[in-house]
Amino acid sequence: MKIILQRDIPKVGKNGEIVNVADGYARNYLFPRQYAVAAVGGALRALETRLALEKTRDGRQLDAAKAGASKLEGKSLTIIAKAGTGTKLYGSITAQDITDRVKSDLGVTVDKRRVGLADPIRSLGAYSVPVRLHSDVTVSIKVDVVTEEELTRRKAAEAKAQAEAAAAAAAAAADAE
Repeated sequence: MKIILQRDIPKVGKNGEIVNVADGYARNYLFPRQYAVAAVGGALRALETRLALEKTRDGRQLDAAKAGASKLEGKSLTIIAKAGTGTKLYGSITAQDITDRVKSDLGVTVDKRRVGLADPIRSLGAYSVPVRLHSDVTVSIKVDVVTEEELTRRKAAEAKAQAEAAAAAAAAAADAE
């Protein structure tokens, strides 16, 4: 008997597939549990429309995921955390903290379950965190966990480097004249 599966069934098939099974298996097991329907007229047309809608929806989701991936590609986040002696944090940085920072800094909404953080981050440092935006689209984000003192030191060093570069450019311009 030909049937249309309504959900994935091990060793039989996946949701939406048309498969051939024994009549008794279909009548006594699959139909009463609503795991399948008979592959006849209306059910086949309904399957075709459902598959067409799913295909367009998946295409839109994939396009949105690729657009989000282009925004996230090569980006890095800096998260400020309090640390004890050494590099051990008070508390931890979780997937939720990373998704909140991605949304606020980069403007991309990411589900916390799609952040590939096996365990929460519990120490200072730089981490590469994979983010799955779609089953086919995964992007790696650099997460830098620092203390507030380290961040101010970095900003001061950056400002000093910019001032030196500006002074060198001014000196070069003066020498050219």
